[in-house]
Amino acid sequence: MFVDQVKIYVKAGDGGDGMVAFRREKYVPDGGPAGGDGGDGGDVIFEVDEGLRTLMDFRYQRHFKAKRGENGKPKNQHGKNADPLIVKVPPGTAVYDEETNAIIADLTKHGERAIIAKGGRGGRGNTRFKTPRNPAPELSEKGEPAEEKEVRLELKLLADVGLVGFPSVGKSTLLSVVSAAKPKIADYHFTTLKPNLGVVHLENGDSFVMADLPGLIEGAHEGAGLGHQFLRHIERTRVIVHMIDMSGMEGRDPYEDYLKINEELRQYNMRLLERPQVIVANKMDLPGSEEQLSLFKQKMSEDFPIYPVSALTKDGIKEMLFKVSELLKETPAFPLYEEEEEVRVVYRHEQKEAPFTISRDDDGAYVLKGKEIEKLFKMTDFTRDESVRRFARKMRHMGIDDALREKGATNGDTVRILDFEFEFVE
Repeated sequence: MFVDQVKIYVKAGDGGDGMVAFRREKYVPDGGPAGGDGGDGGDVIFEVDEGLRTLMDFRYQRHFKAKRGENGKPKNQHGKNADPLIVKVPPGTAVYDEETNAIIADLTKHGERAIIAKGGRGGRGNTRFKTPRNPAPELSEKGEPAEEKEVRLELKLLADVGLVGFPSVGKSTLLSVVSAAKPKIADYHFTTLKPNLGVVHLENGDSFVMADLPGLIEGAHEGAGLGHQFLRHIERTRVIVHMIDMSGMEGRDPYEDYLKINEELRQYNMRLLERPQVIVANKMDLPGSEEQLSLFKQKMSEDFPIYPVSALTKDGIKEMLFKVSELLKETPAFPLYEEEEEVRVVYRHEQKEAPFTISRDDDGAYVLKGKEIEKLFKMTDFTRDESVRRFARKMRHMGIDDALREKGATNGDTVRILDFEFEFVE
């Protein structure tokens, strides 16, 4: 089974907790704090493995979690950093953030890596909080929460040449003739339900990868038929081989077929039509094909090379392949994503995300939300009074106390952060 799109959940490792400890050695009076920092959590890293060809493995494992860092230890010993979680993906994998649809990574070369989720920082031990005013702090941090996200993986084949055309025009047959690929072939529509790759070797030593892509139909850019499952795989190809059934045996007009396929490519992504095209007039061994080809050339306005061939008898195929090879040599790779044309740096003032927001629940409780305040809450050890006092000071410095008063909070009102509640005290 060919799997080319899948959604998975990734979570990096949280940081290890810092420790509260003191030196208790004989003959060392007032030894002072000796709690070590926690170790950093492991990152989730995607790495390209050229031995993989599909995303099938992700159908059976959809959750990937890295290990958390080790907690800090006495005698100022830091906890061990967690090893990263390496996830193998096939070449041609694009990684998107499912929530924002932003591209996170585009992985194409063997061994290429990208950090998909960053591990949390280890919490600081009480040694870090020692000051002249507080030489023996009973205060430490919990590990920083790590990144977690839903991501979408899309596999876009790394083929140099893409075969496009309506179903049953002979794409699979041509690929089986010019390479060692063995695609499924039959005379009914949508025989090809997955892309087939084949390596084409020419007499002069040149070689390239050709993909027989699933049959395209009208409305594919809107998802009709195999829709985007097909179009996704043509984005990386440098040369498009447009195959047309010139016999007209199924009652279709070859020129109309040509226009419809190009319109689908244009609707999906304007840049697809920038790629050089080679038109292959197939089934020239059937009666009536010569007349159809003559009419086709009269209607053609573009200056694309046209090669009459017969995939069945192999006539005309060699000349077409040499032309494709020439075009590949002079055609650079097309960027998969739009790159910024502006080279100069433009500085813009972007408003920083608010550290907290305050809302009111139906039960009258004041609800605190925001990345900064939630992170501070999660890294606070509420079993120690000194840590609680530090959390209260931080909240006051962030302006939360004043903001709650402005919202109408009075002594004894409930304030909620995540799933925890505490009382507002004047």
